[in-house]
Amino acid sequence: MHMQRVYAKETHIMFDFRKFKPLNDRVLVKRVETEEITESGLIIPDTAKEKAQTGTVMAVGTGRRETNGVVTPLAVRVGDVVYFGKYAGAEAGKDHLIIREDEILGVVENS
Repeated sequence: MHMQRVYAKETHIMFDFRKFKPLNDRVLVKRVETEEITESGLIIPDTAKEKAQTGTVMAVGTGRRETNGVVTPLAVRVGDVVYFGKYAGAEAGKDHLIIREDEILGVVENS
C-alpha cells in the first residue's frame, strides 16, 4: 500500500495520513482520481484536467460542538465516498483535503 508523505519545510516533520485525526467537524478526504478517455480513445493527462470533486473519507473528527456544549456526531463515516465543492477545504498533500462536514454536498451511494 502506497503511503503519501508530506514534509513541513521548516520543521521537517513527516505526516502519515493513516495516523491523522481531524478535529471537531472536520473530515480527511482522499481524492478519487478517474482516468478520462475520450470517445476516440485519447487519454486526457492530469495536467489538462480539473481536480476531482469526489473522494473517500479517510478519517473523521469527533463531531460538531453546539453552543450549549453538546457534540453532534458527523453524518459521514470512514469509507464513505463523498462529493464536495470545487473550492472546499484545505489541501493536505498531493491528493488529500481537510474539509468541514458542511462543505460536503452529499454521499455517493453504491447501487
